[in-house]
Amino acid sequence: MSRLCSRMTPVSRIFVAGHRGLVGSAVRRELERLGYRNLLLETRNNLDLRDQGGVSRFFARQLPEFVFVCAAKVGGIQANATHPAEFLYDNLAIEINLIHAAWRHGAQKLLFLGSSCIYPKLAPQPIKEEYLLTGPLEPTNEAYAIAKIAGMKMAAAYRAEYGFSAISLMPTNLYGPGDNFDLETSHVLPALIRRLHEAKISKAPSVTLWGTGVPRREFLHVDDLASAACWAMETYDAAEHLNVGTGEDLTIAELAQKVAQVVGYTGQIRFDPARPDGTPRKLLDVSHIHSLGWRARIPLEEGIRSTYDWLCTHAAAAV
Repeated sequence: MSRLCSRMTPVSRIFVAGHRGLVGSAVRRELERLGYRNLLLETRNNLDLRDQGGVSRFFARQLPEFVFVCAAKVGGIQANATHPAEFLYDNLAIEINLIHAAWRHGAQKLLFLGSSCIYPKLAPQPIKEEYLLTGPLEPTNEAYAIAKIAGMKMAAAYRAEYGFSAISLMPTNLYGPGDNFDLETSHVLPALIRRLHEAKISKAPSVTLWGTGVPRREFLHVDDLASAACWAMETYDAAEHLNVGTGEDLTIAELAQKVAQVVGYTGQIRFDPARPDGTPRKLLDVSHIHSLGWRARIPLEEGIRSTYDWLCTHAAAAV
């Protein structure tokens, strides 16, 4: 049976799952900026989202009307390749518990956030939404991708069977203030910022980076994703997932040069081709979300600058 989905109001009960993470904190800031005042926020110490009973009790007690699924176990190539079981289990548990509890306890709408790694490793470029499940995944992050595909399919299944207003966004590579700068677990852009910052401080004559530098990547500032998430929760209600990105990419070598310019590192940047590159290219086709009225606004260099400024201010806590 279909539910009647109402729009968010300033007093709607809104649960941001993962509100202390990179994405969740940005969504929280955007909601507050837009005037939504009744945000339900729980820390990991009080609510383990992998605990089905605990999640169900939280929903029964708080009765959130709108749910942003921003919580996830995330990491870069090395973390994904080293801990596939954790990436698969933790992410499956989080999304299964949240989607089911939201439906069971009468939430009006849920937004699930996936990742562009759900698409085949060798998908045609730029990647359209319909390319999902048309080829093998990138092996280095297959476990994470499978979990995200399952979450997206679960959201669609609850819409089809129960009439639950669950929608999904698939963002490209994210970065921004509050990012993870741990070199063992971080994604490529924050790792580059930290490596080149430390090289500048130590006056290192050169820095060697993983891979060939040839793969191309697209980067979306987390504040732009937060804008898209709030826009979608307010205006979008369909089973089909939406790609979210800038529609522009660059090589890792070009990215490293941009980061070096922002950081002020003037040494030599080298690459180690014995290390994995990952997917050769991953550029999203964002024509669908553009046609609906949303576009990214933050230029890459401006975003790198704000992220680097955050690291400099919060260096002790970030590394």
